[in-house]
Amino acid sequence: ERDGGLNSGDAQMFVDEALHTFRWHHDATVTAEQYQQLHDQHRLLADVVAFKGPHINHLTPRTLDIDAIQLGMPAMGIEPKAVIEGPPRRNCPILLRQTSFKALQEKVAFSDQPVDAGGSHTARFGEIEQRGAALTRKGRQLYDRLLDAARAALGGVPAEANAERYMSLLKDSFQAFADDLGQMREQGLAYFRYFPTERGLAARSDADRPTSLEDLIDAGHVHFEALVYEDFLPVSAAGIFQSNLGDEAQSEYGSNANREAFEQALGTSVQDELELYAQSQQRSLQACAQALDLTAL
Repeated sequence: ERDGGLNSGDAQMFVDEALHTFRWHHDATVTAEQYQQLHDQHRLLADVVAFKGPHINHLTPRTLDIDAIQLGMPAMGIEPKAVIEGPPRRNCPILLRQTSFKALQEKVAFSDQPVDAGGSHTARFGEIEQRGAALTRKGRQLYDRLLDAARAALGGVPAEANAERYMSLLKDSFQAFADDLGQMREQGLAYFRYFPTERGLAARSDADRPTSLEDLIDAGHVHFEALVYEDFLPVSAAGIFQSNLGDEAQSEYGSNANREAFEQALGTSVQDELELYAQSQQRSLQACAQALDLTAL
């Protein structure tokens, strides 16, 4: 409260009210016919328009082993989508991998029907993600090329019938992408954060200490870790939502992004996420240089 936050009473009220967004809204605000018209346009449109107030469409917990989650869902009586979107399983995860369980069919009462009329709505689903290294522009171009090659070899969109073949093709395609943090760094495929080690800090006054970044790393004076990718992958998001839109949903992925139009509608420019990762990497190098009493790295 001293920092301008909530007192205990306000905090409890905030939590109580926020929980309403997780509650299923049984009573629709539209008639069954109006709902069907909205639904036929897009299921998510019906989800937004047909119920009172804001509510949760899906949550996205992060996991460290998405493959274990994918295999474990059926044993819990949960139906997962056919394939994990994004790159294949790797020793050094990159970008974003996503899966989900199918949306639940839940009972609703439309405004022109009695409560027990048997109306239903399908929208809420669970999404799971695993995040890896943020890729540079070079790394992202390689990723896109390998992903496109796997999808071209499949000859269609990954689905239940071809899921096993697609994952095999994806794994084969990504053999061309280094699966070692050191190689990824040397090849300029990913962004990293650099840290001075205890050995480096202890040797910062030595006259013969290494001064270049590569020599500092080789000498164990600087340690690096991959920067975590914190954004979305369009194809992954498309695959997650498509798996919950029914058989009549669009079966091909497309891209019609228009950054200029988006920025015009937004009223401001959009930051370049690759530049943000590059800035984070550079700040860590500057902090390393300062800690090791070097002019620059």
